[in-house]
Amino acid sequence: MITSKTVLVGLLGHPVGHSQSPLMHNAAFAAQNLEFAYTAFDVAPDDLKDAVAGIRALGLRGVNVTIPHKVAIMPFLDRIDPLARRIGAVNTVVNDQGQLIGYNTDGLGYVRSLVEEMKIDLHDQAAVLLGAGGAARAVAFTLADQGVKQLKIYNRSREKAEFLAEQLKSIAAVKTIGPSELKAAVEAATLLINTTSIGMHPHVDEMPIPAEWLHERLIVSDLIYNPLETKLLRHARQAGARTHSGVGMFVYQGALAYELWTGQPAPTELMRESVLKRLEG
Repeated sequence: MITSKTVLVGLLGHPVGHSQSPLMHNAAFAAQNLEFAYTAFDVAPDDLKDAVAGIRALGLRGVNVTIPHKVAIMPFLDRIDPLARRIGAVNTVVNDQGQLIGYNTDGLGYVRSLVEEMKIDLHDQAAVLLGAGGAARAVAFTLADQGVKQLKIYNRSREKAEFLAEQLKSIAAVKTIGPSELKAAVEAATLLINTTSIGMHPHVDEMPIPAEWLHERLIVSDLIYNPLETKLLRHARQAGARTHSGVGMFVYQGALAYELWTGQPAPTELMRESVLKRLEG
């Protein structure tokens, strides 16, 4: 029940109509009897500065930040957590008595989900990363920090991939690849990670790479969670690969944000169940 004491948190993105964040967080707040409520705000890029001012003016406890605002929001915040600054993107903001602090829980949430669900040792993985945006940066830095064996980055803008690789080269074996090298890289990889929005609802018939490149030695991981099984994951499964959907990352990054806002341990299994029930329903 929303009362005059309800603490408001939310999501800033464009678009946000597909997001399961309100469902997941509100289920968790209800389960723990916390006087919090979560809603989604569709904020066009030109309105982002005003939206951040609104967090302060209205006294929101914080927000999640999604496409396309994860990098653009940073100049409007008072402080950036060191990990988020290193990644160069923010996905969670905490309002600490009027001071807006930016965090990034994406990479930690992703790697926790990947390792726990796939039962793998990152030290054994030769990974190909598709994309070099905010989510890709979070995933790449965390994989590098936790000892991935090898990381190859492909992005339509090679310059953006090179910029990310340059920042990672001191802590990991990393290189960029172009279109002519991508097929061979996927064929040699043990882990393929899609961090792009290709295949996300409503564009569910799109794939970031051709299906015939997929093989049974791969783990194919897609950060997209809506649909639950993207076209990429469906073809990967049919090729005999192991598949990892974006639900785990979504739940764990959300749980870390939840804990930053509330100071309470997040009910992660309940959060997962609420999302799966909606996506499978």
